[in-house]
Amino acid sequence: MFIGHWAPALALANRPAGPRLASLFIAGQLMDWGFFLLVLLGAEHLRIVPHFTAMNPMDLYDMPLSHSLAGPLLLASGFAMWLQRSGMGRGGALIGALVVLSHWLLDLLAHAPDLTLAGGSSRFGLGLWNQPRLEMPLELGLVAAGLALYAWRARPAKGRLAALALLLLALQAVNWFGPPPAPGSGTTGMALTALAAYAMATAVARWVDRSASPAA
Repeated sequence: MFIGHWAPALALANRPAGPRLASLFIAGQLMDWGFFLLVLLGAEHLRIVPHFTAMNPMDLYDMPLSHSLAGPLLLASGFAMWLQRSGMGRGGALIGALVVLSHWLLDLLAHAPDLTLAGGSSRFGLGLWNQPRLEMPLELGLVAAGLALYAWRARPAKGRLAALALLLLALQAVNWFGPPPAPGSGTTGMALTALAAYAMATAVARWVDRSASPAA
């Protein structure tokens, strides 16, 4: 999953007394923000293995902090606490926590077995990255449903929402069809590119949400 991680954010944003879209865009990718920052720090690791899965050449062999179930549980708790300290009620904080946790559940569908419960040797993943005829329409369908729900609830400017939809589609197209990194290539550039993509999408989500109607 890539843009599919923003589908829960779109579906749940702008509920009464709930988080705004940009906050939930951060929540939806918080695990990967953490992962790529830890890669830059040398605390977690990946390597490029051509055809590791049909859709993704990344062997995510070492991510016990960011992608064990214990990791997102802690991240979700911390994100909920941050929302509450920012003035959000318990209901809104719970929405934020659920969006953080949705990342692990969607990864469970897509990843080869590389997810753990608490960093142990048992690894989980249903491997939809090896089934592009299933994974691709699923990811696009989730995002389309999320955009539709957000448009119905928040009524943002149509042009801005279309710009966000096109950006997400472009990011996913690069992810699916762009040239893969060379085997043995460094991970720094990959990590920085991913973080830049997350930041860009979040900035555009904030821009879109500024045109939305107040939650009723």
